[in-house]
Amino acid sequence: MSVFTKVSHAELTEFLRQYPLQALIGFQGIGEGVENTNYFVDTADGRWVMTLFERLNYDDLPYFLGLMEHLAAREIPCPSPLRSKTGQALLSLNGKPAALVKRLVGQSVLFPTATQCAAVGRLLAQLHLAGRAYAGRCGNSRGAEWRRATAEKLLAATDAENASLIRDELAAQTPLNLSTLPQGVIHADLFKDNVLFVEERLSGVIDFYYACNDALLYDLAVTLNDWCFDVRGRYDSARGSALLAAYTSLRTPTAEEQAAWPLTLRAAALRFFLSRLHDWTFPREGDVVHIKDPAEYRRILEHHRQRPAPAL
Repeated sequence: MSVFTKVSHAELTEFLRQYPLQALIGFQGIGEGVENTNYFVDTADGRWVMTLFERLNYDDLPYFLGLMEHLAAREIPCPSPLRSKTGQALLSLNGKPAALVKRLVGQSVLFPTATQCAAVGRLLAQLHLAGRAYAGRCGNSRGAEWRRATAEKLLAATDAENASLIRDELAAQTPLNLSTLPQGVIHADLFKDNVLFVEERLSGVIDFYYACNDALLYDLAVTLNDWCFDVRGRYDSARGSALLAAYTSLRTPTAEEQAAWPLTLRAAALRFFLSRLHDWTFPREGDVVHIKDPAEYRRILEHHRQRPAPAL
């Protein structure tokens, strides 16, 4: 979440008139994240998060908003979009698609405990199971084709060391075909800053705008890489074991998933190394823009290249 599109008090007041809400009290831009413009919005009758979608278009967004409604109805603690007075979940503000969701209680954690990692593992499995009944379909916009195209763009712009790693890793991942593994709805970005806790209790999961239909195992790999490694690329086995045990207690990986696990962890690490390196190399303009250091995911990728994968 960042602020690429500025919104004035008058513009927001006019926008909120379309909803069954009381008077605007205040609002503040959110500087975390990298994709969309986000604001905290307080009204006399509640606290909200408003998102202006910078890259997604109107045709893409019903999948994400519908998914959030679907999951919330099945007791996944995610924000459900507020509908306007005319029943719309998606409106427009300053020329951008815009949505308003209830602000959940809790805070994200920088240094999760094993108990919190277990809660995340259970949540992810519950999300995968609840997603089976969702009728919407959306491809992974950051899948294998995107990784190859982004890598090619970066090879001409990054240093020799990064270029060598990218070339070698793309070649190593040639045998990996995620489409042959069990598929379903995945969050695809279940990082620490997208999960909220009240002490050890998981109180919410947010930011579903990378959600898609893809390999469930890939989602587990994305989650493990963020929750169970530190910024130096060191794996915390206690956190990892807790997360994986909680997940597999609800959904048992197949033999094919077991075999694909090492390369899937590397594919998930490569995806975020490439996206962060791209944003670092080709920064976007904005009022408040948060760019994450690609070195963190380079170290995670190198860990997986050099060491056995943790047991599923």
